[in-house]
Amino acid sequence: MQTPSDPTTARVNLGYAQYQGSLVGGANGVAQYLGIRYAAPPTGDRRWRAPVEPETDNSGDQAADTFGPVCLGTSRAYPNGGTEDEDCLYVNVWAPANATLDSKLPVWLFIQGGGYVTNSNANWNGTFVVERSNRNIIFVNFNYRVGLWGFLASERVRANGAGDLNVGLLDQIALMRWVKRYIPQFGGDPDHVVITGTSAGAGSVALHLLISHANKEADGKPLFVGGVGESVFFPAQPPVADLEWQFDRLLSQAGCDGESDPMSCLRGIDTTTLQSVNLPSPFPGRPNPPAPLPLFYWTPCIDGILLRDIPYVLFSRGEYVNVPLIMGTTTDEGTVFAFNASTKEEMATFMQDNYPNLTVAQASSITDQYPLMPALPMHGPWFPSAAAAYGEATFICPATHILSSYAQRLNSSRIWGYRYNVYDAINAEQGLGVPHVFEAWAVYGPNSQKGTGGAPKSYYSYASGVVHPLMDYWISFVRTLSPNTLRTPGTPTWESWDTGEGGRRLLMEAGNSGTETGNFTMETVPAEQRARCEFWKKLAPTTQQKKV
Repeated sequence: MQTPSDPTTARVNLGYAQYQGSLVGGANGVAQYLGIRYAAPPTGDRRWRAPVEPETDNSGDQAADTFGPVCLGTSRAYPNGGTEDEDCLYVNVWAPANATLDSKLPVWLFIQGGGYVTNSNANWNGTFVVERSNRNIIFVNFNYRVGLWGFLASERVRANGAGDLNVGLLDQIALMRWVKRYIPQFGGDPDHVVITGTSAGAGSVALHLLISHANKEADGKPLFVGGVGESVFFPAQPPVADLEWQFDRLLSQAGCDGESDPMSCLRGIDTTTLQSVNLPSPFPGRPNPPAPLPLFYWTPCIDGILLRDIPYVLFSRGEYVNVPLIMGTTTDEGTVFAFNASTKEEMATFMQDNYPNLTVAQASSITDQYPLMPALPMHGPWFPSAAAAYGEATFICPATHILSSYAQRLNSSRIWGYRYNVYDAINAEQGLGVPHVFEAWAVYGPNSQKGTGGAPKSYYSYASGVVHPLMDYWISFVRTLSPNTLRTPGTPTWESWDTGEGGRRLLMEAGNSGTETGNFTMETVPAEQRARCEFWKKLAPTTQQKKV
């Protein structure tokens, strides 16, 4: 094997294939390798099966200068010009151009979000964080199967070896194993990988903390040494038995109902036809359109092997891997998801449409917890309450629960929480507050997100002061497993989470005038929010559809 990246060629030999990347900034800049296969195409008989290693290709250098297609998402048109496809298991790597096999640089492995129904953060440009680290890290991102392609669930899926469940998570594990095996060729340290994620990517980080039995090495070591969750996502995650209706509905829509071998029938359908039924439907007992459909229809399931119970229960029991963590959320997680409710009844219906096991009495208790709140622009009277309830139920309280669970059993000096509260005028005008994963523009760089037209204008003006400090906190954590070691000069020490006062977290704001270091202060989670999170913890068996 040759050196991982030659400054003159950005060329890497992985054994099964040789890739020609490209350089950003010349020989002292960043080498980027885009669209590398980390698994064989999950098509044909490989549909709904665990990923397998890529096939060997000895045809010569393969171009790695263009992103591969991302995985097909729910309700997405297909064909769509090559941006999405069933053949989608690609990884992208950014490394210092002068890295060698001896560099052993820390690895930042990013898991994108999308509610497990899309690849919504695909192909982010890792150049900026590598450059900000003074070329002292390697950044990796990738695609994984989502929607019906990634999370089709039924006992018939896995009966007699017909297939596997939760293959989207199995893709993630396969990618971590790929990193373990091949990242030295790019100059990375296979024993120092930190996994991070936004939204469902953060939810995936949480799940990987719980499934160490599946994603560890032969010697028992986990495939990662630290984790960061930005807006941890806890949707309904039912047991397989409670999803048979979903499988039956798909069989009917695909024309496979009544077939003696339903999996063979589904695998025989072309991608275009099958994607046309990759659509959400109401949960059993919930009204059909025009009533709102559930936000997240296909999600990981409790299969008894990979996932053995709902996350709330597993974290409470201490069944997680002991690694340093950063977990946090924005202030207004629910505003981009909530139904624009005009009445208390519409709010209750929205919650039941997304958490179908809620009884009428439980839905009423939710509206009692979140009574009518001050109005927000461009929205109905009960939208603020619906947004607050959904945001805390699905994102904020799960992050709090994870941190508190770790603090109660492990060394709390190795866990950190945050609340991102950076104002943006357009968000405020639209009644969105500080919405879901709004911090990603700062963490990964305002120009990092392909195809978005760049960050909101505030990140280039009055909110610009948060960008470098946030990047530095994250880079410091990736490199040293502490956000404080290499933080921006002038920023405060990020105190660890402490359950003695209910949780301490770093409040991140832009400051009054876009200062170079923003405005960062420590705060204690308010008692009122802690009480509401206890409310959601008690409801978790219902909202996450645990079989009791």
